[in-house]
Amino acid sequence: MFSLSRREWLIGAAVLPTLAQTARAAAPDTLRFGLSSYPPSLQPWANTGTAALTVKTLLHRGLLMFDTSGQVAGALATKWARDGNTGWHFTLGDAVFHNGAPVTSADVKWSLEQIMAPTSTAYLRGQFEVIASIETPDAKTVRIVTKQPIVTLPLMLATPFAPIIARDSLNAVGGIGAGPYTLTSHEQGVSLSFAAFPKFYQPGHPKLKHIHMPVYADENARVAALQSGDVDMIEYVPWQSMTSIEKNPKLHLSAVDGPYMALAFNGGTGPFKDERLRQAVAHAIRRQDIVAAAFYGRGTVLEGLPITKTSPFYDPKYAHGWNYDPKLAKKLMAEAGVPNGFNCTLLSTAQYGMHLATAQVVQQHLGEIGIKVKLDLPDWATRVAMGNRGQYEFCVQGQTADNNDPDGLSAYIDGTLPPDNSRSYHLPTPEIHKLLVEGRAEFDPAKRRAIYDELQRVAIKVVPLASLCWREQGYAMKKNVRGFTNMPGGLNFYSGYSLENVYFA
Repeated sequence: MFSLSRREWLIGAAVLPTLAQTARAAAPDTLRFGLSSYPPSLQPWANTGTAALTVKTLLHRGLLMFDTSGQVAGALATKWARDGNTGWHFTLGDAVFHNGAPVTSADVKWSLEQIMAPTSTAYLRGQFEVIASIETPDAKTVRIVTKQPIVTLPLMLATPFAPIIARDSLNAVGGIGAGPYTLTSHEQGVSLSFAAFPKFYQPGHPKLKHIHMPVYADENARVAALQSGDVDMIEYVPWQSMTSIEKNPKLHLSAVDGPYMALAFNGGTGPFKDERLRQAVAHAIRRQDIVAAAFYGRGTVLEGLPITKTSPFYDPKYAHGWNYDPKLAKKLMAEAGVPNGFNCTLLSTAQYGMHLATAQVVQQHLGEIGIKVKLDLPDWATRVAMGNRGQYEFCVQGQTADNNDPDGLSAYIDGTLPPDNSRSYHLPTPEIHKLLVEGRAEFDPAKRRAIYDELQRVAIKVVPLASLCWREQGYAMKKNVRGFTNMPGGLNFYSGYSLENVYFA
């Protein structure tokens, strides 16, 4: 018979707690996620940057969402379908809000009406003007009636910009949602902490009990925190650090194309009211220099609207409409009455290295054709506020389309929409607006293709934005972090949806 001496038994007894602690350490229940900035606001329907959007994907869910394959999936609604030419029918599941109250059709109606309200600052307010009425025949049924047929309504409702919150629950931290986590504490500018919501509608989710999000506004500090083990995962991996992370056997880098850099313009005041000067800027920039300086080669030149080559709506005729042509830029300036150039101010931020480097390259290249650019570089929260108020002549934008359909660009190129940080300020684009309306009302793919061909032609002339380059967008994490999906293309900024799937191996 096998037996232990007293000394062996004592050694074993001493080791057992250590083994238990090691087991617990190997499978922690808290994800420490390094945010790139503290959310300027958690108001549920506003656009206040990607970090804020990631937080809001923890707190809220809408009728629909995007799954990790990029397809529209059910969330608070378990079924949805077209209902006639101008109707969409949704059936709610058994979700509850964080206060324990059931999610009802009345909450859906109230939430969507907040987005649609004339005084709303919601990101989707302009797009939701297509909604004529919201009907609630019973507590589980919602029927949305639109003013004209609209193929893209499910895509809008799947974004994190259309969350459903409990009626009359708006407060300083955004209202009561039905997401996978609840906010348990927050220290302004420092961190936010979350706990799993035990009544989340998705069985077995979220997979971790807690998420703690410390803020590392300095990108080098963010990388150092991951390398030292202070956090398990970070967003916005700086491009200069991607190679070293790839080479680190303890870490994993997930980087995909999708976001893009562009310039937006103030069309209400200043030099860029003149579309010829917007065209001149678009033709004066050697975009490969931005790819090299801001993204260390991890990007692709973009000389037309940000529609990917894999899209059925990509048109090579317009893909290089804003090619580098300094002679054409000078000709356009002469036609606009400023042959020797002019002075202007470019709004960007030094908080993100990509924004700063992009601004510096633009400043240099425009200087070569006589446009003297002064840089305005506030912190990110101030940059967002200034963008919303139109306090700039032109500005650097880092965006991604709202989805992978061309209509996902409407928030960035439709000048009839209310002022917002994400698009040019007070820059009328009636032709673009008309084409976008036609495109989202057309269910025939061939006819939609023709509409978006014309849209690209008009945009090259009007320059609602001046695209610069695609960029890789990276998340980095410890090797034992599993379940996260870095979503490609126009869905990249919605990758926070997959945090409910994260676990430790």
